[in-house]
Amino acid sequence: MHPYWTAFAELIRKPFENTSLIWGIVPLYFALLLSEMTSSKANFRTAIQTGFSFIWSAIQWLYPYFVHHGTKARLDLGAMLPVNLFVTFLVLGLGMVAFVSGIRRHYPKYCAFLGYTRFANYFMITIFPIQARVLQWQWNYVIAIAVFAVPVWLVLHFGLMPVRAEK
Repeated sequence: MHPYWTAFAELIRKPFENTSLIWGIVPLYFALLLSEMTSSKANFRTAIQTGFSFIWSAIQWLYPYFVHHGTKARLDLGAMLPVNLFVTFLVLGLGMVAFVSGIRRHYPKYCAFLGYTRFANYFMITIFPIQARVLQWQWNYVIAIAVFAVPVWLVLHFGLMPVRAEK
């Protein structure tokens, strides 16, 4: 269990060691706290929160790949690893669907899960340093994310219960 604890601690710590990543990760922590303060029921407002977190993360991961030539900028994805590219565009696509669903107050078929923002923020926070290429995709990180998902959720759920607005 110790290697996974170490991996999990590294996933949480790494973004704060690199100043350029702080602006990307801090809003995700605020979104996690905001989602923990609201009802656990999925609704269209939580879909907007999920969409924001996903879109914000994807934009942060894509930003380093914009190449500026004078007044024009273009996206150069050649240096991005295929797994990072896949995860980034999956997150961006899901984020846009969630955000638009929240605004339109209608989910596409089989997409109502996008209204559950709590776990979405946890996963965005934990994969953020990997997707930002500060860490590499490794199995110990993936396993640590899965192993600590429930304990983190329990701590947040019961720790913030006194201030949560349940409806």
